[in-house]
Amino acid sequence: MVVSPTSAAVQDYLKVLYLLESRGEAPVTISALGERLDVRPASASAMVTRLADEGLVEHARYGDVRLTGDGRRLALAVVRRHRLLETLLVRELGMSWDEVHDEAEALEHVVSEHLLEHIAAKLGEPTRDPHGDPIPSADCVLAEDLTQVLEGLPVGTRARLVRVLDTTPELLAYLDELGIAPGDELEILGAEPFGGSLRILVRGEERSLGRLAAQALTVEEVRS
Repeated sequence: MVVSPTSAAVQDYLKVLYLLESRGEAPVTISALGERLDVRPASASAMVTRLADEGLVEHARYGDVRLTGDGRRLALAVVRRHRLLETLLVRELGMSWDEVHDEAEALEHVVSEHLLEHIAAKLGEPTRDPHGDPIPSADCVLAEDLTQVLEGLPVGTRARLVRVLDTTPELLAYLDELGIAPGDELEILGAEPFGGSLRILVRGEERSLGRLAAQALTVEEVRS
């Protein structure tokens, strides 16, 4: 069976595989794909076989799954769609950053390339979405992300929040409560012992940030 690279299912598999690879969760297994996409392992296995036949992924029997060059380009095209749409929904329609993911998931499969490029131009060709995730260029090139995870940086570090890796609504709402958003400058004041919370200074106020949240934030250091 020949699969269409424009089908929603193919786009979803390639995008999820890219996201898992890019976040260091390699090797990616069929079971991990199935769990992330909420499908049965047999269904995930059948799709991976079809994608391999089309040259979009590499898959050794009972082994891990990797994107090929063609698969990566298609995945980045879908990622671009998703992140541009999230940016549109937040900037132009006033939606909050914790409610745009599902809307962008639905829209990314139906928006035309022509409309997408008008959206990009309207937004000023943004390079990051509301969560700080980098937006691939129109020719599916993604700039290298040189940020580092906030958790683990030494006390006294001053840094600018760039990206929120975990975009679950619960975490985003938690960050909203703390008044923390991409672009904010932070200073690490200290850490509670035995894996406790980080104490940070943000917008002139001290905040206590849970370790799991700190592991989901990437920053770039601010030099004096």
